[in-house]
Amino acid sequence: MTWLVLQQMSFEGPALIGVVAAARGLELRVVRTDSGEPVPSPDAVEAYEGVIVLGGAMGALDDDAHPALIAERALVAAAIERGVPVLGMCLGAQIIAVAAGAQLSRGDESEDGLGTVELTDAGLDDPVIGPAGPTVPVFHWHEDTITLPEGAVLLASNENYPHQAFRLGRTVYGFQFHLEMGPDQLAGIADELPAHADRDPERARAVERVGRGVFDRYFALVEAERTGAAAGGSA
Repeated sequence: MTWLVLQQMSFEGPALIGVVAAARGLELRVVRTDSGEPVPSPDAVEAYEGVIVLGGAMGALDDDAHPALIAERALVAAAIERGVPVLGMCLGAQIIAVAAGAQLSRGDESEDGLGTVELTDAGLDDPVIGPAGPTVPVFHWHEDTITLPEGAVLLASNENYPHQAFRLGRTVYGFQFHLEMGPDQLAGIADELPAHADRDPERARAVERVGRGVFDRYFALVEAERTGAAAGGSA
């Protein structure tokens, strides 16, 4: 089956997610909301293996300037309700959180550039991000933050923003950071980044190595859940 990807900005594509998906033989259907491509309706969500929501410079509730966000939140809410896997990166994580009933607010200061997050005990036990811990190299680029949706499990935090990663159920993951951007991607968006943002290539390679493992384990988890459900349904 095909994964639906919601892309918000021309320079924030699937990147490493696409590389890992291709290696696993998965197909991505990328919807470019920045180019005006329509977001599929909530009723169409079960036609996809899962939904991937990428990052962007807008806020998750900036509907006036970016009306596609309304349809994105509705689609994600439907996916969560119907048990369709969802993976969100940065803005994508915030869209998941808001769609699931959480609150969005402005942080004390922006968090930009290469950095780290610390896994919680639940994060260390998590099958997707746990093997990358306890300290995970990531790329930050945000100034908004979220509360945790009801029922969510906190997976990662740091001193700047306490809610850096969460899981809802078994296959909905929100990462309020980027793991899909390695040195090549960061070099390509250098003009878009704040001047103070750390983009050291060696540290970016560490993010890339972690990202490959995280995305591969996520896709493997979804496949295991799908085949397990199919086997249970046929028993």
